[in-house]
Amino acid sequence: MSEQSVKDRRAGSAGVGEKLVAERAEMLVLFCQAAGLEPFHKQTDQAVVHKHLQEFCQVLMDYIAAGHFGLYERIASGKERRQGVAKLAEELYPRIAETTDIAVAFNDKYEENDKSEISPNLGKDLSRLGEELAVRAELEDQLLNAMAR
Repeated sequence: MSEQSVKDRRAGSAGVGEKLVAERAEMLVLFCQAAGLEPFHKQTDQAVVHKHLQEFCQVLMDYIAAGHFGLYERIASGKERRQGVAKLAEELYPRIAETTDIAVAFNDKYEENDKSEISPNLGKDLSRLGEELAVRAELEDQLLNAMAR
């Protein structure tokens, strides 16, 4: 493989990583806003809560998709030739998949929930989701750091 070909492949990996990190940053801003809404207080307008939750859920799914269809699919399809990176991804992916399942379950519960009361479990659900997103970010960073070497 030519040196230019290797540089081009690494640039592709870097682009995928940058997109993932940008999606994550946007998602985290909206996560913090959602966590601060406290819909269980009567003075909080339910329509505002629904709107913020829908926006957060959309960005959350964009972030999850950026990881799955950008980073992990690239590795699973054999485009990542560095064996150390591929091995690390194989080790990390099962736990990352668990975080995906939790994020999708949160999305399914809250994205289209604009015609009913907000679940009294929203605070608990956001807390669990936040813990899982922190784990996911840590695992993704391990993988991105390995890819940057």
